[in-house]
Amino acid sequence: MDPPDPRARSARPDILVRAMEPADVADLTEAWNQPDAYAGTLQLPYTSVDARQTRFAANADSTRLVGVVDGKAVGMIFLVREQARRAHVGSIGMAVHDAYAGRGVGAALLDAVIDLADNWLQLKRLELSVYSDNARAIALYERFGFEREGLMRAYAWRNGRHVDAIAMARLRL
Repeated sequence: MDPPDPRARSARPDILVRAMEPADVADLTEAWNQPDAYAGTLQLPYTSVDARQTRFAANADSTRLVGVVDGKAVGMIFLVREQARRAHVGSIGMAVHDAYAGRGVGAALLDAVIDLADNWLQLKRLELSVYSDNARAIALYERFGFEREGLMRAYAWRNGRHVDAIAMARLRL
């Protein structure tokens, strides 16, 4: 058995949180091609592994953490540090495989990225957007100290209609 990865972290022993590796792309593509996962994000259905690899390569400046259960990457959170006068701000986005939703993967990922932002990157503000009908995600974000800052009407096109999103942020005091 390999020793634990010293860069890995999770409050739950059954969920490993670590940096994303190139080998995770296939698992993450499967996760994001799940109906609830793409409906809860700005991702499109039927995205190929090749397209996902190209997208990750184009956005190399973001930090990506994965949640691993039984050796499979089942969720990912990304953190992008803003620039110049907004260098104190990080933007995040997250998705979890439908079969693992509600099992603590999202909480483990959010906990890890908040630790990174607060204790290593010295970020004052973390921000995100979440669809207004995604009650499970909103409750998770609020549990971690995110507050609603505003409603963005007709934010995105999803399943044949425009949907609203909520702007949320967490300030480190």
